[in-house]
Amino acid sequence: MERTLHLLSFPVYAGLIISVSSISTYLTSPLVHRYMDLCMMNCELLATCSALGYLEGDTYHKEPDCLESVKDLIRYLRHEDEMRDVRQQLGAAKILQSDLLPILTQHHQDKPLFEAVIRLMVNLTQPALLCFGSVPKEPSFRHHFLQVLTYLQAYKEAFASEKAFGVFSETLYELLQLGWEERQEEDNMLIERILLLVRNILHVPADPDQEKRIDDDASVHDQLLWAVHLSGLDDLLLFLASSSAEQQWSLHVLEIISLMFRDQNPEQLAGVGQGRLAQERSTDVAELEVLRQRELAEKKNRALQRGNRHSRFGGSYIVQGLKSIGERDLIFHKGLHNLRNYSSDLGKQPRRVPKRRQAARELSTQRRSALNVRLFLRDFCSEFLENCYNRLMGSVKDHLLREKAQQHDETYYMWALAFFMAFNRAASFRPGLVSETLSVRTFHFIEQNLTNYYEMMLTDRKEAASWARRMHLALKAYQELLATVNEMDMSPDEAVRESSRIIKNNIFYVMEYRELFLALFRKFDERYQPRSFLRDLVETTHLFLKMLERFCRSRGNLIVQNKQKKRKKKKVLDQPIASGNVSYSAEELEAMWPALAEQLQVYAQDPELSLDSMVPFDAASEVSVEEQRAEAMLRIQDCLLAGQAPQALTLLRSAREVWPEGDVFGSQDISPEEESHLLKQILLAPLPRQQGPEELGAEEEEEEEEEEELQVVQVLEKEFNFLDYLKRFACSTVVRVYVLLLRSYQQNSAHTNHCVVKMLHRLAHDLKMEALLFQLSLFCLFNRLLSDPAAGAYKELVTFAKYILGKFFALAAVNQKAFVELLFWKNTAVVREMTEGYGSLDGGSSSRRPPVWSPEEEAQLRELYLSHKDVEGQDVVDAILAHLTTAPRTRKQVIHHLVRLGLADSVKDFQRKGTSVVLWTEDQELELQRLFEEFRDSDDVMSHIMKNITAKRSRSRVVDKLLALGLVAERQELYKKRRKKLAPSSLPNGEDSLEHFCQEDLEEEENLPEEENEEEEEGSETETAQGSSVFPTENLGQSLRQEGFSAPLLWLQNSLIRIADDREEDGCSQAVPLVPLTEENEEAMENEQFQQLLRKLGVRPPASGQETFWRIPAKLSPTQLRRVAASLSHPEEERKLQPEPEPEAPEEQGQEEGHRAQALRALLLACKRKAGLESPGEEQAADGKEQLKAAARKRQLLDSDEEQEEDAGRSKASELGAPRIQKKKRFQIEDEDEND
Repeated sequence: MERTLHLLSFPVYAGLIISVSSISTYLTSPLVHRYMDLCMMNCELLATCSALGYLEGDTYHKEPDCLESVKDLIRYLRHEDEMRDVRQQLGAAKILQSDLLPILTQHHQDKPLFEAVIRLMVNLTQPALLCFGSVPKEPSFRHHFLQVLTYLQAYKEAFASEKAFGVFSETLYELLQLGWEERQEEDNMLIERILLLVRNILHVPADPDQEKRIDDDASVHDQLLWAVHLSGLDDLLLFLASSSAEQQWSLHVLEIISLMFRDQNPEQLAGVGQGRLAQERSTDVAELEVLRQRELAEKKNRALQRGNRHSRFGGSYIVQGLKSIGERDLIFHKGLHNLRNYSSDLGKQPRRVPKRRQAARELSTQRRSALNVRLFLRDFCSEFLENCYNRLMGSVKDHLLREKAQQHDETYYMWALAFFMAFNRAASFRPGLVSETLSVRTFHFIEQNLTNYYEMMLTDRKEAASWARRMHLALKAYQELLATVNEMDMSPDEAVRESSRIIKNNIFYVMEYRELFLALFRKFDERYQPRSFLRDLVETTHLFLKMLERFCRSRGNLIVQNKQKKRKKKKVLDQPIASGNVSYSAEELEAMWPALAEQLQVYAQDPELSLDSMVPFDAASEVSVEEQRAEAMLRIQDCLLAGQAPQALTLLRSAREVWPEGDVFGSQDISPEEESHLLKQILLAPLPRQQGPEELGAEEEEEEEEEEELQVVQVLEKEFNFLDYLKRFACSTVVRVYVLLLRSYQQNSAHTNHCVVKMLHRLAHDLKMEALLFQLSLFCLFNRLLSDPAAGAYKELVTFAKYILGKFFALAAVNQKAFVELLFWKNTAVVREMTEGYGSLDGGSSSRRPPVWSPEEEAQLRELYLSHKDVEGQDVVDAILAHLTTAPRTRKQVIHHLVRLGLADSVKDFQRKGTSVVLWTEDQELELQRLFEEFRDSDDVMSHIMKNITAKRSRSRVVDKLLALGLVAERQELYKKRRKKLAPSSLPNGEDSLEHFCQEDLEEEENLPEEENEEEEEGSETETAQGSSVFPTENLGQSLRQEGFSAPLLWLQNSLIRIADDREEDGCSQAVPLVPLTEENEEAMENEQFQQLLRKLGVRPPASGQETFWRIPAKLSPTQLRRVAASLSHPEEERKLQPEPEPEAPEEQGQEEGHRAQALRALLLACKRKAGLESPGEEQAADGKEQLKAAARKRQLLDSDEEQEEDAGRSKASELGAPRIQKKKRFQIEDEDEND
């Protein structure tokens, strides 16, 4: 943060500097007003600069007000406008060259003045990009930007002297001699400002056009570096980099060093002073040979041409086979020797490329400095690697990880890593000198930043060029890491080779390192990434593939990490084993049962059967709990039909754990014989099935249910195959990028051309995909290469070009369409068709390819379509699939073939109903509003709306539209209003009315919205406890009385009765705490068995951290409370209150015996209504008494609140001799806040 504070210590405010004698009202013209302000400001600056002092010969005489004048200049700079007018005028007046530098060198003993001058210089020399934020695009601001840049270059030239840097060195040396306890805050500020000043001076870019320096000549930057060397500042930088006590300056030092070496090449710098290497000499000879061959070819062409003097009637020629603009052959009016150079583009104006589509320009340049400067830099690098590199890079990495650095400071780290590791590899390779950055963690750090830059370049389009430059730095660092590890493989030291093997094993194992190059190739954009980035990417990929191939050959097999994406589809109905559409007769099912019974006898008592092996319930599914319970029953039947009794038994037990209420899947203490009998009932029961989803092909499922797909990434391990990995590069995107780099083969180095040809050769020869390179633009490049006079210098390119052309003409002799295929980039599928024959993919062995339609099948398809297309109320494709007697086809195959035969215009004509979102029209919205106003006072608003609405939509969409229109505020307002049902004995029509009553009850439950079902599920635990609390609480009460808790039970019973009375009187309810006032009651409340009793009764435990006492919920009605209190009575007291025995006990026992059968019938009834398969005839054919019991049991299952009305209704039902039906009372459970 300190670096940011002092680098930007002069905030910029828009506006002008106000003169002491303001004349703002003198003129009204804004332009003249602006000009006069500038003039007044010039006068003030001139007076301030004049008060600094004067230069007489080589001696500078300062004025008495020199310090105050320097401070005034700092103040003026703080308030300069957005065009940096003060900075420009000070640069035009050369204040830094004529005043500030002499003061710095001759009066540095004056510490206050010296510190003020340093501060002013830091402000004046800060980069132009920092002043303007970015390179301005507006012409006027861009002019000011370039003007400020010109002044900065003049400052840099003025600093290129030993005197100024000598003062810096002396001052830094004196300050660094102080210990940390003696050094003051002002001393640290001065050290930082000196380092910033040196950084600003080195940061100024060079102006090659102005300097006009060639290689091996001393430029301004070289002169500056030589002054740094003569002043001894380089030794101080090495000290700061190596000292553990000066770690706070690590980033400053690294930034200065990176600016010192920004124009240098590490490989060339490492070879300075060792004479010319044989490789350099051979490179120079090759370049001279290329130039010589081109010169000889040009001389030969000129000799073959005719002289300049010729007849005006030299003749015209008709070029046969070459059409002109019209239909006639081209007429050529020049000599025949010029015919070879003819092109249709001659005389045409080249098309202008928009600026946003132009290729990125190269920004980094490299040049050879003067020999003495290169020697100094080489020695500096050697000493830096010996003493400073590991410690400095470790400190900088720590700053970056702990976020103590500024934004994008990691770019200096990556530059230093790439430069000094390359220097170490080229000089005398010693891995120990760069051990700090030679680790898997460094690979991960570079890869992470490279991926981040890559993603930001794709998202932040405005700054894409900046992100591309940072990505180039990261790629260079990654390339150098790979080159160093590759160099370690060739080391004679066994320990070094072992370290290299460990690093490569870790790198090749992780998938991200292998996928990185593919991502960079596929997203290469030449608008933002220059050609140098592409060159480094190709060379890095070549090195990585070479290392990977060698590593695979040295190892018998390589296990790597692989991430696999599994697509999961949301299940609508599980049909895992047996098909639900196959119907079986009762005799067939009876015949199946003996074999299943034998399996059940073996596996019934098997303890190895796990309840978790088959899960019947999915809490995250959108399917309701009732539907999942019905699906579980169907799955059990499917297992039995498939002859898999153990799976059916396991699923039955799992379902019993999930849905214990009602004993639909058997009670908890069920015996094996009863389990077998229950499974037989399930097998023989005609369970209704919903129409399951059609069996679609893999492609159809991916297309039609794409919105339901969930991708789950799994990390697996697999054996690595190098050719399979190489196939990932066999795509037109990657080949296109390689061809783009190959176009500049004349400017590329020999190594770059080798990397390009090697990759293309891998694709063509190793993968047998020569046709992937059959492209017209590449063939034009081959033509240019083969006709190049210097083609002898590119032997590898020429050989490869001849190999590809030979393969093409051999294929063209067999496949005449190959010439047309030249116009297009191809993928692997097209390559296979070109080489193996068109249609080979359709006749391949792939299981996804559908069989070919025969003429008979097409005739049957046409006949079925014409006969079913006009039938209303059915899907024509479903009808075709049902009646198609040929080979099995999927829905997608039928639809596509109908389109191919011309029977349909588009695939969209066969979309399923409900798959597309239909917008509400204005008339439909008005109709919905009218229906809502008409039925808003009815008991079931939604049912009336759904019956009368014209445009049929799902219930949820209608509810959403009502909420969107603001007709209702909450979904609860649309719930069906619960009404208190009358006793069945009081109904007028006896059993028929009771049947109708139960039918309405079931329909009400099925039509409940999901939100209400969720509310009922939330209260199911309490309500179930209340509905079945009589017998468990009686047992708990007896055990508690035996332990001496009679008094607390009596207190609990009285409390429940008192709260019930209060709620009847007040008419409202809220949660009431149970506060034990006696020690005996407190001990009871802490007893686990007593707490279990409270939970059975529906009493809520205290919330953690918020409540202390147990509370009686507000949703318990007075009747429920009295019933719960009655269950706590002593058995003797109950016998006193009920002296007469119950005559219905035998009938009740009989009813309990048919408990599971009745529950199963109720479940069948619900499934039939939901599937729409129940017919009125079946209902009438059923026995009235069984319907009565089924309805009663169904109500008992669907509603967890059960009441036994002790009134005349019970006695009347007993007198009639009918089975006793427990009357239920329903309660709408609401939140406590709503009751308040």
